[in-house]
Amino acid sequence: MKAVVRQNFDASVDAYTAYERRTNRFTSLARLLAVEMSTHADDGLGTVLDAGAGTGVSTRVFTETAAETIALDISREMLSEIESTARLQADFDHLPLCDQSVDGVAFTASLFLVPEPAAAVREAARVLRSGGVVGAVAPLGWFRPDGTDVFEQFERESRSPTDTSALQDALAGEFSTTTGTWRFSTTAENIRLFHAIPAMAARLYPKFDIEERVLRARELLSSLNGTFEQRWRWVIGVPE
Repeated sequence: MKAVVRQNFDASVDAYTAYERRTNRFTSLARLLAVEMSTHADDGLGTVLDAGAGTGVSTRVFTETAAETIALDISREMLSEIESTARLQADFDHLPLCDQSVDGVAFTASLFLVPEPAAAVREAARVLRSGGVVGAVAPLGWFRPDGTDVFEQFERESRSPTDTSALQDALAGEFSTTTGTWRFSTTAENIRLFHAIPAMAARLYPKFDIEERVLRARELLSSLNGTFEQRWRWVIGVPE
Protein backbone atom coordinates (compact mmCIF):
# COMPACT_ATOMS: atom_id res chain seq x y z
CA MET A 1 0.00 0.00 0.00
CA LYS A 2 2.75 2.47 0.95
CA ALA A 3 4.60 1.70 -2.29
CA VAL A 4 1.47 2.54 -4.29
CA VAL A 5 0.98 5.82 -2.41
CA ARG A 6 4.62 6.74 -3.04
CA GLN A 7 4.30 5.99 -6.75
CA ASN A 8 1.12 8.06 -6.99
CA PHE A 9 2.80 11.12 -5.51
CA ASP A 10 6.08 10.62 -7.35
CA ALA A 11 4.01 10.90 -10.54
CA SER A 12 2.02 13.93 -9.35
CA VAL A 13 4.64 16.69 -9.18
CA ASP A 14 3.88 18.44 -12.48
CA ALA A 15 0.08 18.22 -12.21
CA TYR A 16 0.17 19.30 -8.57
CA THR A 17 2.27 22.32 -9.51
CA ALA A 18 -0.08 23.22 -12.36
CA TYR A 19 -3.11 23.08 -10.06
CA GLU A 20 -1.45 25.21 -7.40
CA ARG A 21 -0.22 27.75 -9.95
CA ARG A 22 -3.79 28.24 -11.17
CA THR A 23 -5.69 28.12 -7.87
CA ASN A 24 -3.23 28.94 -5.05
CA ARG A 25 -5.40 26.57 -3.04
CA PHE A 26 -2.80 24.73 -0.96
CA THR A 27 -1.01 27.97 -0.14
CA SER A 28 -4.30 29.45 1.09
CA LEU A 29 -5.06 26.38 3.20
CA ALA A 30 -1.57 26.44 4.74
CA ARG A 31 -1.83 30.14 5.59
CA LEU A 32 -5.20 29.67 7.29
CA LEU A 33 -3.96 26.60 9.15
CA ALA A 34 -0.80 28.39 10.29
CA VAL A 35 -2.91 31.18 11.82
CA GLU A 36 -5.11 28.70 13.70
CA MET A 37 -2.12 26.71 14.94
CA SER A 38 -0.30 29.87 16.10
CA THR A 39 -3.41 30.96 17.97
CA HIS A 40 -3.69 27.67 19.85
CA ALA A 41 0.02 27.09 20.60
CA ASP A 42 1.02 28.09 24.14
CA ASP A 43 4.24 29.83 23.08
CA GLY A 44 3.77 30.29 19.36
CA LEU A 45 5.23 27.99 16.72
CA GLY A 46 8.82 26.97 17.35
CA THR A 47 9.69 23.87 15.35
CA VAL A 48 6.94 22.66 13.00
CA LEU A 49 6.81 19.30 11.25
CA ASP A 50 5.12 19.81 7.87
CA ALA A 51 3.72 16.29 7.54
CA GLY A 52 2.89 15.66 3.89
CA ALA A 53 4.86 18.61 2.60
CA GLY A 54 4.49 17.69 -1.06
CA THR A 55 6.39 20.12 -3.26
CA GLY A 56 6.89 22.53 -0.36
CA VAL A 57 3.92 24.86 -0.82
CA SER A 58 2.89 24.50 2.83
CA THR A 59 6.52 24.35 3.97
CA ARG A 60 7.15 27.83 2.60
CA VAL A 61 4.16 29.16 4.51
CA PHE A 62 5.21 27.63 7.83
CA THR A 63 8.77 28.84 7.31
CA GLU A 64 7.34 32.37 7.52
CA THR A 65 5.65 31.74 10.88
CA ALA A 66 7.75 29.09 12.66
CA ALA A 67 11.28 29.28 14.00
CA GLU A 68 12.15 26.05 12.18
CA THR A 69 10.27 23.87 9.69
CA ILE A 70 10.89 20.22 8.83
CA ALA A 71 9.40 19.00 5.55
CA LEU A 72 8.32 15.36 5.58
CA ASP A 73 6.80 13.38 2.73
CA ILE A 74 6.68 9.81 1.48
CA SER A 75 7.55 10.93 -2.07
CA ARG A 76 11.17 11.56 -2.98
CA GLU A 77 10.10 13.34 -6.18
CA MET A 78 7.90 15.73 -4.23
CA LEU A 79 10.60 16.44 -1.66
CA SER A 80 13.17 17.14 -4.38
CA GLU A 81 11.20 20.31 -5.20
CA ILE A 82 11.84 21.74 -1.73
CA GLU A 83 14.87 23.88 -0.96
CA SER A 84 16.35 25.63 2.08
CA THR A 85 14.81 23.50 4.82
CA ALA A 86 15.31 20.14 6.52
CA ARG A 87 13.70 17.29 4.56
CA LEU A 88 12.71 13.79 5.62
CA GLN A 89 11.36 11.01 3.40
CA ALA A 90 9.20 8.92 5.72
CA ASP A 91 5.71 7.67 6.58
CA PHE A 92 3.33 9.47 8.92
CA ASP A 93 2.95 6.39 11.08
CA HIS A 94 6.71 5.93 11.66
CA LEU A 95 8.11 9.42 12.20
CA PRO A 96 11.93 9.46 12.41
CA LEU A 97 11.85 11.97 15.26
CA CYS A 98 12.46 11.79 19.00
CA ASP A 99 9.66 12.03 21.55
CA GLN A 100 8.57 15.60 22.33
CA SER A 101 10.84 17.11 19.68
CA VAL A 102 8.54 19.56 17.84
CA ASP A 103 6.10 22.31 18.78
CA GLY A 104 3.65 21.75 15.95
CA VAL A 105 2.59 19.08 13.45
CA ALA A 106 0.77 20.31 10.36
CA PHE A 107 -1.17 18.00 8.05
CA THR A 108 -2.07 20.47 5.30
CA ALA A 109 -4.30 18.48 2.90
CA SER A 110 -2.45 15.25 3.63
CA LEU A 111 -3.83 13.23 6.56
CA PHE A 112 -6.97 12.24 4.64
CA LEU A 113 -4.75 10.45 2.10
CA VAL A 114 -3.59 7.75 4.53
CA PRO A 115 -5.70 4.64 5.28
CA GLU A 116 -5.01 4.65 9.06
CA PRO A 117 -5.08 8.23 10.37
CA ALA A 118 -5.15 7.07 14.00
CA ALA A 119 -1.60 5.68 13.67
CA ALA A 120 -0.37 8.98 12.21
CA VAL A 121 -2.12 10.97 14.94
CA ARG A 122 -0.54 8.82 17.66
CA GLU A 123 2.85 9.54 16.14
CA ALA A 124 2.06 13.26 16.05
CA ALA A 125 1.14 13.10 19.74
CA ARG A 126 4.40 11.28 20.51
CA VAL A 127 6.68 13.87 18.90
CA LEU A 128 4.73 16.90 20.14
CA ARG A 129 6.10 18.89 23.07
CA SER A 130 3.96 20.06 25.95
CA GLY A 131 2.05 23.15 24.90
CA GLY A 132 2.29 22.18 21.24
CA VAL A 133 -0.43 21.98 18.61
CA VAL A 134 -1.45 19.77 15.72
CA GLY A 135 -3.46 20.95 12.72
CA ALA A 136 -5.12 19.13 9.82
CA VAL A 137 -7.20 20.03 6.77
CA ALA A 138 -9.41 17.65 4.79
CA PRO A 139 -11.82 18.15 1.86
CA LEU A 140 -15.57 18.08 2.36
CA GLY A 141 -16.31 18.24 -1.37
CA TRP A 142 -17.54 20.51 -4.14
CA PHE A 143 -21.03 21.99 -4.11
CA ARG A 144 -23.37 23.79 -6.49
CA PRO A 145 -24.98 27.12 -5.54
CA ASP A 146 -28.09 25.22 -4.35
CA GLY A 147 -25.95 23.16 -1.96
CA THR A 148 -26.04 19.85 -3.85
CA ASP A 149 -22.88 17.80 -4.28
CA VAL A 150 -21.25 18.20 -7.70
CA PHE A 151 -20.68 14.46 -7.95
CA GLU A 152 -24.35 13.56 -7.54
CA GLN A 153 -24.67 13.71 -11.33
CA PHE A 154 -21.85 11.23 -11.90
CA GLU A 155 -21.53 7.51 -11.29
CA ARG A 156 -18.41 8.15 -9.22
CA GLU A 157 -17.77 9.92 -5.92
CA SER A 158 -14.53 11.79 -5.26
CA ARG A 159 -13.58 9.90 -2.11
CA SER A 160 -10.45 9.91 0.00
CA PRO A 161 -8.85 6.81 1.52
CA THR A 162 -9.98 8.25 4.86
CA ASP A 163 -13.30 9.99 5.37
CA THR A 164 -13.10 13.42 6.98
CA SER A 165 -15.20 12.26 9.95
CA ALA A 166 -12.70 9.44 10.60
CA LEU A 167 -9.88 11.97 10.52
CA GLN A 168 -11.69 14.13 13.08
CA ASP A 169 -12.32 11.10 15.30
CA ALA A 170 -8.65 10.12 15.16
CA LEU A 171 -7.55 13.58 16.27
CA ALA A 172 -10.23 13.74 18.98
CA GLY A 173 -8.95 10.43 20.34
CA GLU A 174 -5.58 12.00 21.22
CA PHE A 175 -6.27 15.72 21.59
CA SER A 176 -8.79 18.31 22.64
CA THR A 177 -10.02 19.57 19.27
CA THR A 178 -11.55 22.62 17.64
CA THR A 179 -12.98 22.43 14.12
CA GLY A 180 -14.43 24.63 11.42
CA THR A 181 -15.03 24.88 7.68
CA TRP A 182 -13.32 26.99 5.03
CA ARG A 183 -15.10 27.73 1.74
CA PHE A 184 -13.60 28.70 -1.60
CA SER A 185 -15.19 29.64 -4.90
CA THR A 186 -13.95 27.44 -7.71
CA THR A 187 -14.70 26.48 -11.30
CA ALA A 188 -15.32 23.35 -13.33
CA GLU A 189 -11.87 23.67 -14.86
CA ASN A 190 -10.29 23.79 -11.41
CA ILE A 191 -12.15 20.62 -10.40
CA ARG A 192 -10.82 18.93 -13.52
CA LEU A 193 -7.29 20.12 -12.73
CA PHE A 194 -7.56 18.77 -9.19
CA HIS A 195 -8.47 15.33 -10.52
CA ALA A 196 -5.74 15.54 -13.16
CA ILE A 197 -3.27 15.08 -10.30
CA PRO A 198 -2.62 11.31 -10.33
CA ALA A 199 -2.79 11.04 -6.55
CA MET A 200 -6.16 12.83 -6.56
CA ALA A 201 -7.53 10.99 -9.59
CA ALA A 202 -7.17 7.91 -7.40
CA ARG A 203 -10.09 9.32 -5.37
CA LEU A 204 -12.26 8.45 -8.39
CA TYR A 205 -10.49 5.44 -9.89
CA PRO A 206 -8.17 3.86 -7.30
CA LYS A 207 -7.85 0.50 -9.07
CA PHE A 208 -6.54 1.80 -12.40
CA ASP A 209 -2.96 2.64 -13.26
CA ILE A 210 -1.89 6.27 -13.24
CA GLU A 211 -2.45 7.15 -16.90
CA GLU A 212 -5.77 5.32 -17.10
CA ARG A 213 -7.23 6.90 -13.97
CA VAL A 214 -6.31 10.43 -15.10
CA LEU A 215 -7.85 9.77 -18.52
CA ARG A 216 -11.05 8.41 -17.01
CA ALA A 217 -11.29 11.35 -14.59
CA ARG A 218 -10.91 13.78 -17.48
CA GLU A 219 -13.66 12.02 -19.43
CA LEU A 220 -15.98 11.86 -16.43
CA LEU A 221 -15.69 15.58 -15.70
CA SER A 222 -15.59 16.83 -19.30
CA SER A 223 -19.22 17.99 -19.27
CA LEU A 224 -18.98 19.89 -15.97
CA ASN A 225 -19.60 23.64 -16.26
CA GLY A 226 -20.18 26.54 -13.93
CA THR A 227 -18.95 27.97 -10.65
CA PHE A 228 -18.94 25.93 -7.44
CA GLU A 229 -17.97 26.03 -3.78
CA GLN A 230 -15.16 23.87 -2.46
CA ARG A 231 -15.33 23.16 1.29
CA TRP A 232 -12.48 22.07 3.56
CA ARG A 233 -12.74 20.98 7.18
CA TRP A 234 -10.00 22.14 9.52
CA VAL A 235 -9.17 20.57 12.87
CA ILE A 236 -6.85 21.92 15.56
CA GLY A 237 -5.73 19.65 18.39
CA VAL A 238 -3.95 20.43 21.65
CA PRO A 239 -2.89 17.95 24.36
CA GLU A 240 -5.56 17.47 27.02
